[in-house]
Amino acid sequence: MKKLFILSVIVLSSVAAMAQSKVWKNDPAHSRLGFVVKHLTISEISGRFADFSVDVTTTKADYSDAQISVTAKVASIDTDIEARDNHLRSADFFDAEKYPVLTFKSIYLKKTGQNEGKLYGNLSFHGITKAVTLDVTYFGTVVNPMSKAETAGFKIKGTIKRSDFNLGANFPEAVISDNIQIIADVEFSPAK
Repeated sequence: MKKLFILSVIVLSSVAAMAQSKVWKNDPAHSRLGFVVKHLTISEISGRFADFSVDVTTTKADYSDAQISVTAKVASIDTDIEARDNHLRSADFFDAEKYPVLTFKSIYLKKTGQNEGKLYGNLSFHGITKAVTLDVTYFGTVVNPMSKAETAGFKIKGTIKRSDFNLGANFPEAVISDNIQIIADVEFSPAK
């Protein structure tokens, strides 16, 4: 009985070691969390969150079991126009003082092709959480010649409605579109 117990512990330990999670972090110098919105129905305005982090935890090389967590500081919003950025930080839009952080937590990733997938999760900002579905493209994994670190590249994009988050409620669609495109280009390396 004792030998069976020891054998069971060894086998379970080996299985657990093989299935250990790998945590990946985004490389801020090679990552961007951006958005695009239509203005006056005739042009697009783009911006980004300059201060954000992404953690990916996975046990599979194809990332199919990935758990993804994104955090962005709302005050880091940047559209290249300081007056507009300050307005976006105000209570008219994001209300960065009251709601300083934007988060995304994945629920699951569904592969739809060899390097494509749908990412399902919850997006939270402005005091509201909504389920969202994002498109994911995996560009591959290489060894970065500078850092010598394994590096994976992804594009994540989707569309949300600003009305779902009560964002800029006093601005009609003729001024700012309700649809906001989210576009993230991200490089990840294993956490150190």
